[in-house]
Amino acid sequence: MSVDDLSFLPDPVRRAIEITPAAGTRERIVDITTTGRRTGLPRRIEIFFYRAGGRTYLCSGAGGGATGWYANLLADPAFTFHLKHGLRVDLPARATPVTDPAERHAVLAAVVDDLNQPHDPGTIRPTRLADWLDSRLMHIEFDAPA
Repeated sequence: MSVDDLSFLPDPVRRAIEITPAAGTRERIVDITTTGRRTGLPRRIEIFFYRAGGRTYLCSGAGGGATGWYANLLADPAFTFHLKHGLRVDLPARATPVTDPAERHAVLAAVVDDLNQPHDPGTIRPTRLADWLDSRLMHIEFDAPA
């Protein structure tokens, strides 16, 4: 699992994406706009993003229930990642489902460890890794300018 290269992004944008466990809930919330798999129309939702091992991820949270955003990204992996706290920036990106069992386990373990930090003011706590193992998980790659 290689670290994402975000060096092409302006420093304030890169810093907003490279959150650490010290980041609060507010810094972790973004919007994404996907293309509806049935309608072809833009679909914008609010979602948490996570960092693990120097990479950026979207995750459905505990459980493996169906999610429209995940199905939309499987059908068309191009989407827009909207930073909205501190900075308002729209970033073109691509999503890849994380299917390798070892990678999934490592990423989800890092997410759960992050959420269980005692200083995190988030509301997704306490949480157990076992509750997250069936979660929808996508790796995000931001598009570099042409």
